[in-house]
Amino acid sequence: MSNLKAIKRESTSSSSTNKLRATGFIPAILYGGKDPNQKISIEKKSVRDIIKSDNFLSKVLELDIEGKKEKVLPRDVAYHVVSEEPIHIDFMRIVSGKKIVLEIPVKFINHPDSPGLKRGGVLNIVRRTVELKCPAESIPNDITIDLTGTDIGTSLKISTVKLGDNITPTITDRDFVIATVAAPTVIKEPEKPAEGEAVEGAEGEAPAEGEEAVAKDGEPAKKDEKGKEAAAGDKKAAGDKKAAGDKKAAGDKKPAEKKPPEKK
Repeated sequence: MSNLKAIKRESTSSSSTNKLRATGFIPAILYGGKDPNQKISIEKKSVRDIIKSDNFLSKVLELDIEGKKEKVLPRDVAYHVVSEEPIHIDFMRIVSGKKIVLEIPVKFINHPDSPGLKRGGVLNIVRRTVELKCPAESIPNDITIDLTGTDIGTSLKISTVKLGDNITPTITDRDFVIATVAAPTVIKEPEKPAEGEAVEGAEGEAPAEGEEAVAKDGEPAKKDEKGKEAAAGDKKAAGDKKAAGDKKAAGDKKPAEKKPPEKK
């Protein structure tokens, strides 16, 4: 349990609170129980580290207010909009015998002892905090989940968690999931062929223009010379036929001979 020293403050004006902040203190208020609300201030450097922890708002602290010690629970922290420095804290007195509803952070242990994570599985965290109803005098710092023996496909539900006496989740109508060990989602890229290896194509695929066809035994395949000559002959015959047709058409267009004029 962390101990914090606090001092009483009487004035609540903005000038006095600004002066407190300028001298390294954070204005705060203490409420709850039978005692009246108490305005206090906390030295910033004494709370700087614990205020950044995940469980600060569920951590039991002991305030030493000018010699009088009280167990308290931080309930709210206000931050400056620009500097993000804490500018005000609300503390609640812990009254023995009463139950409090708190968001308790979840902590996972023994990651190396999970077969699923060893095989590349991923810990998929569904809830980072769980709301619990617990006695004011026995508030847990966290909810610890042991990953030992968990394999891919394992669901870690609230029923698998050991909670303390008289501590219950506020959700009671279902056995909700806190985390799962899921299969890896990364798709492995196929390996590129080594330099010099032939890439297998589809059977019967024609070679690209300018490339020789390759036979199965690795020798260049012989080109069909006869087919090539036949194609050339067909082309020549078609050209000759077109030329003859053009010549004939030209002959048909000769001008008609002029007849001599008849003698009168």
